[in-house]
Amino acid sequence: MSWLLRRNMLPLHSNSLARRPFASPLPLPPASLPSPRETHIWYVVPDELKDASLLYQYMELLSPCERQSVLRMNGERLQKGALLARALVRTTLARYTDGRLSPKSFKFQKNRFGKPEVEWDKYDLWAPPPLQFNISHTSTMIACGVTLDLPIGIDIEEKQRKTSNNILSLAHRYFSPVEVAYLKTLADPECRQSEFIRLWTLKEAYVKALGRGFSGTPFKDFTIRLEASNSKQVTGELKSDAPSIVVEAVDDPGILMNRWQFALFELNNSHYTAVCMERDVKNPADGENNSLKLEVWRTLPFVEDECVTETDAVKNIIR
Repeated sequence: MSWLLRRNMLPLHSNSLARRPFASPLPLPPASLPSPRETHIWYVVPDELKDASLLYQYMELLSPCERQSVLRMNGERLQKGALLARALVRTTLARYTDGRLSPKSFKFQKNRFGKPEVEWDKYDLWAPPPLQFNISHTSTMIACGVTLDLPIGIDIEEKQRKTSNNILSLAHRYFSPVEVAYLKTLADPECRQSEFIRLWTLKEAYVKALGRGFSGTPFKDFTIRLEASNSKQVTGELKSDAPSIVVEAVDDPGILMNRWQFALFELNNSHYTAVCMERDVKNPADGENNSLKLEVWRTLPFVEDECVTETDAVKNIIR
């Protein structure tokens, strides 16, 4: 018998879920809105949630359609992951509304490619912040990225993720010729596996930022690569910026999609995380470093939040 049944004598998929009494959730601590060129990331580790009563509180936040979608998932682990993903989005967005909106009150719509977006209602005396978000999840981590008025894509992949096929075979199927050629230069199998996952994570974040997903922008149509930044004079010294991640069209290699900026880092020492965000052309950097800024929180909504931006939980690879 699972821990969910043992602790509550009620399975998550039971029709009596709607009749179960819920404790009122505690208020969510407010969060300051992201600044220009900044992404806020909130993540949950599903295996750390062992209190079934908290799962029922999260279920109470969902719309009837979302609940049915969760309950249709095959198996307790998939149900739990789907529930946490939806609850994380709702509780995260609610933090940025100065307590005016509860997690339960949010409404969502999808663009023509299926990417979820907030459907903001009109309010007489309050203008809601133009938040944009994106979610990514594996069986071991769920992450939600938030920006202010700028498209965002986020993807997380387990560092030790295993593939059933040969890496180069998969690369030939999904990656551009330039990316395949790069992977072929890596003789060490573990290094090649790691670089494949990093590239996949970056490419996934990019197509999600576009709002199209893999079906709307196949991975083979573009190349992710590093571009060395030009050296520049800073306070009397000649310094060189770290290389940046750029996107290049396969059918026209000279064309760079410069409107996008990236971050790639390790999260919790277990996952590669890629963020792609549109550049803030309305607020130029005015000569300062225009790299994407990150704030990262580990959370268990209604229970605990911890900012981990400057800790070992976030290890920058490049941005």
